[in-house]
Amino acid sequence: MIGRRNGKARPPLGRREGRGGRMKIDDLRKKIDALDRRIVALINERASCAHEIGRIKRDTNREVYAPEREKAVYEKVEGMSGGPLPAGSLRAIYREIMSASLAIEKKLVVAYLGPEATFTHLAARNKFGGSVDYAPAASITDIFGEVERGAADYGVVPIENSNEGAVTHTLDMFADSRAKICAEIYLDISHCLMASCAPREITTIYSKAEVFGQCRAWIRENCPSVELIDCSSTARAAERAAGEPGAAAIASELAAELYGLRIAARGIEDSGRNETRFLVIGRASAGPSGDDKTSILVSISDRVGALHRMLYPFRRHAINLTKIESRPSKRKAWEYYFFIDLEGHVAQKKVAEALRELERQCLFVEHLGSYPRAKPRLPCACAEETKRNRRPRRAGKPGGLNRNRAGRVG
Repeated sequence: MIGRRNGKARPPLGRREGRGGRMKIDDLRKKIDALDRRIVALINERASCAHEIGRIKRDTNREVYAPEREKAVYEKVEGMSGGPLPAGSLRAIYREIMSASLAIEKKLVVAYLGPEATFTHLAARNKFGGSVDYAPAASITDIFGEVERGAADYGVVPIENSNEGAVTHTLDMFADSRAKICAEIYLDISHCLMASCAPREITTIYSKAEVFGQCRAWIRENCPSVELIDCSSTARAAERAAGEPGAAAIASELAAELYGLRIAARGIEDSGRNETRFLVIGRASAGPSGDDKTSILVSISDRVGALHRMLYPFRRHAINLTKIESRPSKRKAWEYYFFIDLEGHVAQKKVAEALRELERQCLFVEHLGSYPRAKPRLPCACAEETKRNRRPRRAGKPGGLNRNRAGRVG
């Protein structure tokens, strides 16, 4: 009989373990315990060095957070690894080590668009880790204000989405703000429909206008008769949905967990390549890392060839522009300024020379900050086709949302 020997039942294959196997596991665990003691000692030794660096920075009035150093550490650690841990796992470990080190140097406060569980909050945590303090702000304007007043050391604001384009509120704030850009963050965005009621009972959906735009086709197909109401943030949308009968929200999975909502549909964004870029603002820009961006704000006169003259210094010095966006100045009708991202750091000779030439051609040029360039994390182009050919993952019964006879929610 299978599984028996001499009339006695044998343990399943997965539970069989000889004396030699037990001894080997015990020996390996003892080795791990010894390694853990060394790792903890080394982490604390590293933290002591960070504490001394923090003291020196305070004495010399330097910023505690150094994005260029952060980038160098990540690249060094990933380059030293021979496996088996993947680079992303090492990066996550060192993010928390550096977050704890920052907290030892100084208790940092990072402002974000609240409440808790917004995508801005997730981006901030991805950048600064779990050891700093996070302060929710009611609006993008408030984030800039908190940084300028010194109530927050840094702020995280959205600047553009890969599908919906620029966040104009953030662009407009740079026209009058003294805050400087010191880092950028890319965050993959996936949206969920959530509610406390059954999907067929949903009459209203709350979310941000930009989010409705990112889910436009899905909403048109699944919820064409449901009222859409703008909110200041996705987490605020989830908060409102939790307190209103028949209300739903489009937000992150974390927001559903935080506000006790059931997820009716996952991955409802129209494009599989949905990513938002965020900027970290502070009171000073970052030092050169060797792979940087610089952001500037430019105003030109209203005359023939003005735009050509604005762009020519970049061509002359072979500087690539990665973004150019025009916005109304709001000071005079039909007067515009340009928000420009370019490759390189203002400390580089060719960038500095190009900006000096630009100043001679324009009404004003404002340096918004130079900072390490982050890598977008968009999936490959084939993901777009995969997204079109699959239905969004949905909670509940197979077949997706509960629908009425017309095949629609509500």
